[in-house]
Amino acid sequence: MGHPEDYAYNYKQSNTVLTLSTIAFTLMFAVWLMFGVLGIPIRKEFGLSEVQFGWLTAIAVLNGSIWRLLFGLWADRYGGRLVMTLLVGATAIPAFMVSHSKTFTELMVYAFLVGMAGNAFSVGIAWCSAWYPRHRQGFVLGVFGAGNVGASVTKFIGPWLIGLVPAVGYLSGVVPGGWRFVPLLYSGLLMVMAAAIWFLCPRHDPKPGSGRPLGELLRPLRQIRVWRFSLYYVVVFGAYVALSMWLPKYYVDVFGMELKHAALLTALFIFPASLLRPFGGWLSDIFGARRIMYWVFGVMLVALLFLSAPQGHVVLYVPRKIHDSGQIETLRFVMGPYLFTFLVFMVGCGMGIGKAAVYKHIPEYFPNDVGAVGGLVGLFGALGGFVLPLLFAYSFKATGIPQTTFAILFCVTLTSFIWMHLVVLKLLKRATPHLQHVFEDHGLSPHELGSCGEQHHGQEPA
Repeated sequence: MGHPEDYAYNYKQSNTVLTLSTIAFTLMFAVWLMFGVLGIPIRKEFGLSEVQFGWLTAIAVLNGSIWRLLFGLWADRYGGRLVMTLLVGATAIPAFMVSHSKTFTELMVYAFLVGMAGNAFSVGIAWCSAWYPRHRQGFVLGVFGAGNVGASVTKFIGPWLIGLVPAVGYLSGVVPGGWRFVPLLYSGLLMVMAAAIWFLCPRHDPKPGSGRPLGELLRPLRQIRVWRFSLYYVVVFGAYVALSMWLPKYYVDVFGMELKHAALLTALFIFPASLLRPFGGWLSDIFGARRIMYWVFGVMLVALLFLSAPQGHVVLYVPRKIHDSGQIETLRFVMGPYLFTFLVFMVGCGMGIGKAAVYKHIPEYFPNDVGAVGGLVGLFGALGGFVLPLLFAYSFKATGIPQTTFAILFCVTLTSFIWMHLVVLKLLKRATPHLQHVFEDHGLSPHELGSCGEQHHGQEPA
């Protein structure tokens, strides 16, 4: 069965697919990033170092990254209903095992396996895009992607559930207590969700990859723009994943907050970074994805610049006749939790809109290869979520400055912005070669100055 534009499909069925896939993705995302909250009591119980904590939060992200291309291809070839059902059901097993881990080594193994949940994104993207016409895909993929809000589920209910069940648990430990109750609960919910997808979603599925050889499905990955989109996604998604796990610890360590308050403030970052995704898809449908990405990168760079500033002041050495000590402390900068939360909120807004804008590019340029291209872009974005927490941990260990977290994100965002802008300049140069050495408008007509967009609207050179 081909793309929905090629046949008369049932809107009720397509909306059922969108609804259940979004709910499943929300749950899977909550499971995938649960160690951002659970890691705090786990660190206390197992006596983890800074680097060990970084690996614990990153290991699940790794397994939720490396298989995304493969799962996207499977969804295109075998249908999203089958692949999503199997993935959700299989994830329930390691989630259950996490709740019964006795050593740090066991915990790392099961955390890696439970990270399989992160691959639900590439399955859902391919599944939903196959059920909707192209002119609605920006908004639809934005709605599905809003399932990222699942990262805030554990932030909200995790601290409450940890305190709800006594550490000894119930039924002689069959139902474990404390932090172990959370993955046990998620395990049960995953089994229910797998059954709902299998029995409630339409049995027939569009399969745009069915019958096509693997080489043909992978051919679009040779194009440089696919890799550029992947870098964009590291900024708006990989960094989102990393901060979702890292911020609770940051609030606890830097501002001395309790875990429950740190988790709630982290949710103020997660909500816009997730729920604005449909809005970002709508904006991209109306104004174009590249224009939206300019605003996204601009807002993020300004906020990250301030977040990167370390606490302290500038010391000026002056003659003793001006000051007895021979030095003056000036430009003192101390960021409190309120300004910090506001700036992180702005970063989250940029990420929420930007995630939709990046994926708006994919069905536009690769309408028959959303699974492969979307899988690769998602793979590298999620790998960013694996690498960045480790960079945060090692940079803090080397410098002792927690703000290096945001300095790293600033550098990655700036790199993406420069690459995108160079592509736009190349487009403008190709569209109007007669203007490439003109810096003033003297003697040029409005038609000559404005011919760029008219001649090559929508084209992109790389």
